[in-house]
Amino acid sequence: MEFNVRRLAADAGTFLSRAVQFTEEKFGQAEKTELDAHLETLLSRVESTKHWTEKIMKQTEVLLQPNPNVRMEEFLYEMLDKKVPMRANNHELLGECMIDSGHEFGPGTAYGSTLIKCGETEKLLGSAEKEFIQSSAINFLTPFRNFIEGDFKTILKERKLLQNKRLDLDAAKNRLKKARVADARSAELNSSPPLGEEYVAHFSYMLRFLHVRWLKAEIELRIAQSEFDRQAEITRLLLEGISSTHAHHLRCLNDFVDAQAAYYAQCYQYMVNLQKQLGSFPSTFSNNNQPAGSSSASISVPTAQPAASLPAPPPSQASPALNELRSTSGTRKARVLYDYDAASSSELSLLADEVITVSSVPDMDTDWLMGQRGNQKGKVPITYLELLN
Repeated sequence: MEFNVRRLAADAGTFLSRAVQFTEEKFGQAEKTELDAHLETLLSRVESTKHWTEKIMKQTEVLLQPNPNVRMEEFLYEMLDKKVPMRANNHELLGECMIDSGHEFGPGTAYGSTLIKCGETEKLLGSAEKEFIQSSAINFLTPFRNFIEGDFKTILKERKLLQNKRLDLDAAKNRLKKARVADARSAELNSSPPLGEEYVAHFSYMLRFLHVRWLKAEIELRIAQSEFDRQAEITRLLLEGISSTHAHHLRCLNDFVDAQAAYYAQCYQYMVNLQKQLGSFPSTFSNNNQPAGSSSASISVPTAQPAASLPAPPPSQASPALNELRSTSGTRKARVLYDYDAASSSELSLLADEVITVSSVPDMDTDWLMGQRGNQKGKVPITYLELLN
């Protein structure tokens, strides 16, 4: 491998000069060129933007994925440049559990059918959550991350170059200052040179050397000043671009707010639809779930429209299936058309879409049948039922 010795020596000398200048500045032994106020303000603004962008990103990631272990796993997949495996979220897991339990208890039972409906809604909520997270990651987190990993790194690189150019400038100023002091001393000695030809020749050589050194230091200072001014201008132009970064982040923030609004509105609509499907629970079920000594009036929960406000059932009409049921005194399956709250202990409360067993009892009113759900029995109105084959 070939090495450019001169280039290597020059780089080493530059690095050593910067290190000496930086150390002397820290100990107060050397002067430091200060940046103009406008550039300092821009640097402070960029640092503040970077600081708060990172904090907003972190808190947004916590909002979208509260589980720190999952966040770490996703980070590792991203570092390895691998696709994150698809997994069910909490809403989807709860929905699957409810649906499985509903099928276990029986879709024809009130509890089973309600579990299935709730489970399906939970799965819809899970799907909406995934869409919201994906939209927020693309339209909000990605632009913020691009600033940290792209634009800010470029600014940091140019800022470091500006720092190096400033150290070179101050080191050149220091060398010129020392060269001027040495040249001034030589001028004093020139007014009374030492005796002897040998001393005169040596002294003349030293004067020429010091003068050349002073001229070289002045040239190096001009070059260093020019390079510093050029790098300061490049850095200033980059820093002034932070205003456009803020404008872009503002648009991303509006997109994030729109995504949140759409997500919560979608979730609200899903829950309203579920409430309409479930209707109002029968009073017997509500009492069983009510703690002893508590008052239902103390809990204010928005519910769907009660069954009492539903259209009145159609008038009773005798059908061939109903006549057959009454003549044989057997049992048939029937689907409930509407929610029904039992008015007395002899009646059976009903939930829409559940399937119960009905039979005809002698001397019972023709508008009623005897209904059975598990171990529960009671009278049910015929107009609320649809006999199944």
